[in-house]
Amino acid sequence: MTRKPHDQFAKQYLEELLAPLGSVETSREISPEIRQVDVWFVPTPSPSTAPENLGLLGRMAATACLLEPFRNAPSPSEVLDCQSKLNSVRSEMRRKARREGTSFREADWPNLWILSPSCSTRLLDGFGARLNESENWGEGVYFLPEFQKSALIAINQLPVTEDTLWLRVLGKRGTQRRAIDELVALPQQNPFRQTILEILANWRITVNESENLSEQDRELLMNLSPAYLKWQEETLQEGRLEGQRQMAENFLRVRFGELDQQLSDAIAPMLQLPPPELTRLLFNLSREELLIWFGDVSRRDDTLSERRRETVENFLRVRFGELDQELSSAIAPMLQLPPQELTSLLITLSREQLLERFG
Repeated sequence: MTRKPHDQFAKQYLEELLAPLGSVETSREISPEIRQVDVWFVPTPSPSTAPENLGLLGRMAATACLLEPFRNAPSPSEVLDCQSKLNSVRSEMRRKARREGTSFREADWPNLWILSPSCSTRLLDGFGARLNESENWGEGVYFLPEFQKSALIAINQLPVTEDTLWLRVLGKRGTQRRAIDELVALPQQNPFRQTILEILANWRITVNESENLSEQDRELLMNLSPAYLKWQEETLQEGRLEGQRQMAENFLRVRFGELDQQLSDAIAPMLQLPPPELTRLLFNLSREELLIWFGDVSRRDDTLSERRRETVENFLRVRFGELDQELSSAIAPMLQLPPQELTSLLITLSREQLLERFG
Protein backbone atom coordinates (compact mmCIF):
# COMPACT_ATOMS: atom_id res chain seq x y z
CA MET A 1 0.00 0.00 0.00
CA THR A 2 3.05 2.27 0.21
CA ARG A 3 2.92 3.62 -3.35
CA LYS A 4 -0.20 5.78 -3.13
CA PRO A 5 0.58 7.43 0.27
CA HIS A 6 4.14 8.02 -0.95
CA ASP A 7 2.89 9.70 -4.13
CA GLN A 8 0.60 11.96 -2.12
CA PHE A 9 3.35 12.74 0.38
CA ALA A 10 5.99 13.44 -2.29
CA LYS A 11 3.70 15.87 -4.14
CA GLN A 12 2.78 17.73 -0.95
CA TYR A 13 6.43 17.72 0.20
CA LEU A 14 7.80 19.14 -3.06
CA GLU A 15 4.97 21.66 -3.31
CA GLU A 16 5.74 22.99 0.18
CA LEU A 17 9.45 23.32 -0.54
CA LEU A 18 9.12 24.88 -4.00
CA ALA A 19 6.18 27.23 -3.41
CA PRO A 20 8.41 30.09 -2.16
CA LEU A 21 10.40 29.88 -5.42
CA GLY A 22 7.54 29.98 -7.93
CA SER A 23 4.32 28.41 -9.17
CA VAL A 24 3.76 24.75 -8.26
CA GLU A 25 1.03 22.53 -9.69
CA THR A 26 0.59 18.91 -8.62
CA SER A 27 -1.26 16.18 -10.56
CA ARG A 28 -1.42 18.43 -13.62
CA GLU A 29 -3.42 16.82 -16.42
CA ILE A 30 -1.96 16.88 -19.93
CA SER A 31 -3.45 15.99 -23.31
CA PRO A 32 -4.03 14.47 -25.83
CA GLU A 33 -4.18 11.45 -23.52
CA ILE A 34 -5.32 12.33 -20.02
CA ARG A 35 -2.24 11.79 -17.90
CA GLN A 36 -0.89 13.54 -14.85
CA VAL A 37 2.44 15.18 -14.20
CA ASP A 38 3.30 14.64 -10.53
CA VAL A 39 4.77 18.12 -9.99
CA TRP A 40 4.98 20.98 -12.51
CA PHE A 41 7.09 23.93 -11.39
CA VAL A 42 7.68 27.39 -12.90
CA PRO A 43 10.08 29.72 -11.03
CA THR A 44 9.12 33.29 -10.20
CA PRO A 45 11.51 36.21 -10.85
CA SER A 46 11.18 37.31 -7.20
CA PRO A 47 11.06 34.24 -4.92
CA SER A 48 10.18 34.74 -1.25
CA THR A 49 13.15 32.63 -0.18
CA ALA A 50 16.59 32.17 -1.71
CA PRO A 51 16.84 29.03 -3.90
CA GLU A 52 20.13 28.31 -2.14
CA ASN A 53 18.13 27.41 0.99
CA LEU A 54 17.00 24.26 -0.82
CA GLY A 55 20.48 23.30 -1.97
CA LEU A 56 20.47 20.91 -4.93
CA LEU A 57 16.67 20.97 -5.17
CA GLY A 58 16.79 24.77 -5.44
CA ARG A 59 19.33 24.51 -8.25
CA MET A 60 17.09 22.04 -10.10
CA ALA A 61 14.21 24.51 -9.75
CA ALA A 62 16.10 27.34 -11.47
CA THR A 63 14.05 26.69 -14.65
CA ALA A 64 10.59 25.34 -15.45
CA CYS A 65 10.55 21.63 -14.80
CA LEU A 66 8.62 18.42 -14.21
CA LEU A 67 9.46 16.42 -11.09
CA GLU A 68 8.50 12.74 -11.01
CA PRO A 69 9.29 11.13 -7.61
CA PHE A 70 9.34 7.32 -7.32
CA ARG A 71 9.13 5.28 -4.12
CA ASN A 72 10.84 2.35 -5.85
CA ALA A 73 13.33 2.51 -8.69
CA PRO A 74 11.47 3.09 -11.99
CA SER A 75 11.51 0.56 -14.80
CA PRO A 76 12.69 1.57 -18.29
CA SER A 77 9.05 1.83 -19.44
CA GLU A 78 8.24 4.17 -16.52
CA VAL A 79 11.16 6.43 -17.48
CA LEU A 80 9.85 6.47 -21.07
CA ASP A 81 6.39 7.41 -19.73
CA CYS A 82 7.96 10.34 -17.88
CA GLN A 83 9.70 11.49 -21.05
CA SER A 84 6.40 11.23 -22.91
CA LYS A 85 4.86 13.59 -20.33
CA LEU A 86 7.76 15.99 -20.87
CA ASN A 87 7.18 15.97 -24.63
CA SER A 88 3.46 16.61 -24.13
CA VAL A 89 4.15 19.59 -21.85
CA ARG A 90 6.71 20.95 -24.29
CA SER A 91 4.18 20.67 -27.13
CA GLU A 92 1.57 22.52 -25.03
CA MET A 93 4.07 25.31 -24.37
CA ARG A 94 4.94 25.55 -28.06
CA ARG A 95 1.26 25.79 -29.06
CA LYS A 96 0.62 28.43 -26.39
CA ALA A 97 3.57 30.50 -27.64
CA ARG A 98 2.26 30.24 -31.22
CA ARG A 99 -1.22 31.40 -30.18
CA GLU A 100 0.21 34.35 -28.25
CA GLY A 101 2.71 35.26 -30.94
CA THR A 102 5.72 34.81 -28.66
CA SER A 103 8.93 32.88 -29.19
CA PHE A 104 9.61 29.43 -27.79
CA ARG A 105 13.34 28.92 -27.79
CA GLU A 106 15.38 25.87 -26.90
CA ALA A 107 16.38 27.66 -23.69
CA ASP A 108 12.67 27.73 -22.72
CA TRP A 109 12.26 23.95 -22.85
CA PRO A 110 11.39 22.53 -19.44
CA ASN A 111 13.55 19.95 -17.73
CA LEU A 112 12.48 16.56 -16.41
CA TRP A 113 13.86 15.40 -13.06
CA ILE A 114 13.15 11.75 -12.20
CA LEU A 115 13.72 11.21 -8.47
CA SER A 116 14.53 7.58 -7.68
CA PRO A 117 15.77 5.95 -4.46
CA SER A 118 18.40 4.20 -6.60
CA CYS A 119 19.36 3.64 -10.25
CA SER A 120 20.79 0.41 -11.64
CA THR A 121 23.74 0.41 -14.02
CA ARG A 122 21.47 -1.16 -16.64
CA LEU A 123 18.95 1.69 -16.34
CA LEU A 124 21.63 4.39 -16.57
CA ASP A 125 23.46 2.75 -19.48
CA GLY A 126 20.22 2.00 -21.31
CA PHE A 127 19.32 5.70 -21.39
CA GLY A 128 22.87 6.94 -21.87
CA ALA A 129 22.70 8.81 -18.55
CA ARG A 130 25.99 10.29 -17.39
CA LEU A 131 27.34 12.47 -14.57
CA ASN A 132 27.88 16.13 -15.48
CA GLU A 133 31.26 16.94 -14.00
CA SER A 134 31.78 20.06 -16.13
CA GLU A 135 28.90 21.88 -14.37
CA ASN A 136 29.65 20.34 -10.97
CA TRP A 137 26.30 18.66 -10.36
CA GLY A 138 28.03 16.05 -8.24
CA GLU A 139 27.46 12.36 -7.61
CA GLY A 140 24.05 10.83 -8.12
CA VAL A 141 22.76 13.27 -10.78
CA TYR A 142 22.78 11.51 -14.18
CA PHE A 143 21.88 13.51 -17.29
CA LEU A 144 20.45 11.97 -20.43
CA PRO A 145 21.72 13.26 -23.82
CA GLU A 146 21.45 17.02 -24.21
CA PHE A 147 18.24 17.50 -26.19
CA GLN A 148 16.25 15.08 -24.04
CA LYS A 149 16.35 17.66 -21.20
CA SER A 150 16.08 14.87 -18.61
CA ALA A 151 18.01 13.61 -15.63
CA LEU A 152 17.82 10.64 -13.28
CA ILE A 153 18.55 11.39 -9.62
CA ALA A 154 19.89 8.34 -7.76
CA ILE A 155 19.08 9.55 -4.25
CA ASN A 156 21.17 6.90 -2.49
CA GLN A 157 24.26 8.14 -4.34
CA LEU A 158 23.92 11.80 -3.41
CA PRO A 159 26.64 13.17 -1.11
CA VAL A 160 25.56 13.30 2.53
CA THR A 161 25.61 17.08 2.86
CA GLU A 162 23.13 19.79 3.80
CA ASP A 163 22.99 20.66 0.10
CA THR A 164 21.25 17.34 -0.72
CA LEU A 165 19.14 16.97 2.44
CA TRP A 166 15.74 17.85 0.94
CA LEU A 167 16.17 15.24 -1.80
CA ARG A 168 17.54 12.53 0.50
CA VAL A 169 14.35 12.71 2.61
CA LEU A 170 12.65 11.12 -0.44
CA GLY A 171 15.03 8.16 -0.36
CA LYS A 172 14.64 4.76 1.27
CA ARG A 173 16.16 2.70 4.09
CA GLY A 174 19.33 4.15 5.59
CA THR A 175 19.41 7.08 3.16
CA GLN A 176 16.02 8.31 4.30
CA ARG A 177 16.62 7.47 7.95
CA ARG A 178 19.82 9.53 8.07
CA ALA A 179 18.21 12.44 6.23
CA ILE A 180 15.28 12.56 8.66
CA ASP A 181 17.69 12.53 11.60
CA GLU A 182 19.46 15.52 10.02
CA LEU A 183 16.14 17.27 9.44
CA VAL A 184 15.11 16.82 13.08
CA ALA A 185 18.45 18.28 14.16
CA LEU A 186 18.07 21.47 12.08
CA PRO A 187 17.65 24.70 14.08
CA GLN A 188 14.02 25.61 14.71
CA GLN A 189 14.41 28.89 12.81
CA ASN A 190 14.97 26.98 9.55
CA PRO A 191 12.16 28.20 7.23
CA PHE A 192 11.11 24.70 6.14
CA ARG A 193 11.79 22.52 9.17
CA GLN A 194 8.50 22.74 11.09
CA THR A 195 6.22 22.37 8.08
CA ILE A 196 8.16 19.40 6.71
CA LEU A 197 8.12 17.71 10.13
CA GLU A 198 4.33 18.02 10.11
CA ILE A 199 4.07 16.57 6.60
CA LEU A 200 6.29 13.63 7.60
CA ALA A 201 4.27 13.10 10.79
CA ASN A 202 1.03 13.02 8.82
CA TRP A 203 2.57 10.53 6.37
CA ARG A 204 3.42 8.27 9.29
CA ILE A 205 -0.13 8.53 10.63
CA THR A 206 -1.53 7.57 7.22
CA VAL A 207 0.74 4.54 6.86
CA ASN A 208 0.15 3.44 10.46
CA GLU A 209 -3.62 3.44 9.91
CA SER A 210 -3.38 1.00 7.00
CA GLU A 211 -4.12 -2.70 7.25
CA ASN A 212 -1.78 -5.51 6.19
CA LEU A 213 1.44 -3.53 6.45
CA SER A 214 4.28 -4.86 4.32
CA GLU A 215 7.89 -5.11 5.44
CA GLN A 216 8.56 -1.94 3.44
CA ASP A 217 5.73 -0.15 5.27
CA ARG A 218 7.08 -1.16 8.68
CA GLU A 219 10.54 0.07 7.69
CA LEU A 220 9.00 3.36 6.58
CA LEU A 221 7.23 3.73 9.94
CA MET A 222 10.57 3.33 11.71
CA ASN A 223 12.21 5.92 9.43
CA LEU A 224 9.42 8.44 9.99
CA SER A 225 9.18 7.96 13.76
CA PRO A 226 11.88 10.51 14.74
CA ALA A 227 10.14 13.21 12.71
CA TYR A 228 6.75 12.28 14.14
CA LEU A 229 8.01 12.29 17.74
CA LYS A 230 9.82 15.60 17.32
CA TRP A 231 6.78 17.20 15.70
CA GLN A 232 4.57 15.83 18.48
CA GLU A 233 6.95 17.14 21.13
CA GLU A 234 7.13 20.62 19.63
CA THR A 235 3.45 21.11 18.76
CA LEU A 236 1.54 18.94 21.21
CA GLN A 237 3.53 18.66 24.41
CA GLU A 238 4.43 22.33 24.58
CA GLY A 239 0.89 22.68 25.89
CA ARG A 240 -0.05 25.54 23.58
CA LEU A 241 -3.77 25.41 22.97
CA GLU A 242 -3.49 26.48 19.36
CA GLY A 243 -0.76 23.92 18.73
CA GLN A 244 -2.89 21.20 20.30
CA ARG A 245 -5.93 22.17 18.26
CA GLN A 246 -3.91 22.19 15.05
CA MET A 247 -2.50 18.78 15.91
CA ALA A 248 -5.97 17.34 16.58
CA GLU A 249 -7.36 18.82 13.36
CA ASN A 250 -4.52 17.34 11.32
CA PHE A 251 -4.91 13.94 12.95
CA LEU A 252 -8.65 13.84 12.28
CA ARG A 253 -8.38 15.15 8.74
CA VAL A 254 -5.72 12.58 7.79
CA ARG A 255 -7.37 9.67 9.62
CA PHE A 256 -10.90 10.15 8.37
CA GLY A 257 -10.30 11.93 5.05
CA GLU A 258 -12.07 15.13 6.05
CA LEU A 259 -12.85 17.31 9.06
CA ASP A 260 -16.61 17.76 9.05
CA GLN A 261 -18.60 19.95 11.41
CA GLN A 262 -19.33 17.14 13.91
CA LEU A 263 -15.65 16.29 14.33
CA SER A 264 -14.66 19.96 14.41
CA ASP A 265 -17.13 20.66 17.22
CA ALA A 266 -15.70 17.74 19.21
CA ILE A 267 -12.14 19.11 19.29
CA ALA A 268 -12.61 21.62 22.13
CA PRO A 269 -13.67 18.93 24.66
CA MET A 270 -10.78 16.73 23.50
CA LEU A 271 -8.28 19.42 24.44
CA GLN A 272 -9.17 19.00 28.13
CA LEU A 273 -7.08 15.82 28.14
CA PRO A 274 -3.32 15.67 28.75
CA PRO A 275 -1.45 15.53 25.41
CA PRO A 276 -0.22 11.88 25.66
CA GLU A 277 -3.74 10.64 26.45
CA LEU A 278 -5.25 12.72 23.68
CA THR A 279 -2.77 11.25 21.21
CA ARG A 280 -3.74 7.68 22.19
CA LEU A 281 -7.43 8.46 21.79
CA LEU A 282 -6.94 10.04 18.38
CA PHE A 283 -4.95 7.04 17.22
CA ASN A 284 -7.22 4.31 18.58
CA LEU A 285 -10.83 5.44 18.86
CA SER A 286 -13.09 5.21 15.84
CA ARG A 287 -14.90 8.25 14.49
CA GLU A 288 -18.10 7.00 16.13
CA GLU A 289 -16.39 6.56 19.50
CA LEU A 290 -14.82 10.02 19.38
CA LEU A 291 -18.23 11.55 18.71
CA ILE A 292 -19.78 9.54 21.56
CA TRP A 293 -17.38 10.98 24.12
CA PHE A 294 -16.70 14.43 22.73
CA GLY A 295 -19.59 15.18 20.39
CA ASP A 296 -23.35 15.58 20.56
CA VAL A 297 -24.89 14.76 23.97
CA SER A 298 -27.87 12.88 22.52
CA ARG A 299 -25.56 10.51 20.67
CA ARG A 300 -23.73 9.78 23.93
CA ASP A 301 -26.89 9.20 25.94
CA ASP A 302 -28.28 6.72 23.39
CA THR A 303 -25.05 4.74 23.10
CA LEU A 304 -24.27 4.61 26.81
CA SER A 305 -27.77 3.36 27.56
CA GLU A 306 -27.21 0.46 25.14
CA ARG A 307 -23.70 -0.73 26.01
CA ARG A 308 -22.48 1.33 28.94
CA ARG A 309 -19.84 -0.94 30.44
CA GLU A 310 -18.25 -1.95 27.13
CA THR A 311 -17.99 1.68 26.00
CA VAL A 312 -16.49 2.87 29.31
CA GLU A 313 -14.00 -0.02 29.40
CA ASN A 314 -12.73 0.76 25.91
CA PHE A 315 -12.40 4.47 26.66
CA LEU A 316 -10.41 3.85 29.86
CA ARG A 317 -8.24 1.24 28.15
CA VAL A 318 -7.30 3.66 25.37
CA ARG A 319 -6.98 6.75 27.57
CA PHE A 320 -4.64 5.19 30.15
CA GLY A 321 -2.93 2.60 27.96
CA GLU A 322 -4.41 -0.37 29.85
CA LEU A 323 -7.38 -1.45 31.95
CA ASP A 324 -5.98 -2.99 35.13
CA GLN A 325 -7.94 -4.60 37.95
CA GLU A 326 -8.24 -1.38 39.96
CA LEU A 327 -9.78 0.56 37.10
CA SER A 328 -11.99 -2.35 36.11
CA SER A 329 -13.39 -2.59 39.65
CA ALA A 330 -14.24 1.12 39.61
CA ILE A 331 -16.46 0.90 36.53
CA ALA A 332 -19.59 -0.43 38.28
CA PRO A 333 -19.97 2.61 40.58
CA MET A 334 -19.20 4.90 37.64
CA LEU A 335 -22.16 3.49 35.76
CA GLN A 336 -24.55 4.71 38.46
CA LEU A 337 -23.98 8.27 37.25
CA PRO A 338 -26.05 9.98 34.54
CA PRO A 339 -24.29 9.77 31.14
CA GLN A 340 -23.42 13.48 30.94
CA GLU A 341 -21.88 13.57 34.41
CA LEU A 342 -20.02 10.31 33.79
CA THR A 343 -18.55 11.64 30.55
CA SER A 344 -17.37 14.84 32.22
CA LEU A 345 -15.58 12.90 34.97
CA LEU A 346 -13.99 10.39 32.57
CA ILE A 347 -12.56 13.21 30.46
CA THR A 348 -11.40 15.55 33.23
CA LEU A 349 -10.27 13.30 36.12
CA SER A 350 -6.89 11.59 36.20
CA ARG A 351 -6.53 7.88 36.87
CA GLU A 352 -5.72 8.55 40.52
CA GLN A 353 -8.74 10.84 40.90
CA LEU A 354 -11.06 8.28 39.34
CA LEU A 355 -9.78 5.56 41.70
CA GLU A 356 -10.07 7.86 44.69
CA ARG A 357 -13.71 8.56 43.88
CA PHE A 358 -14.87 5.16 42.59
CA GLY A 359 -12.25 2.61 43.60
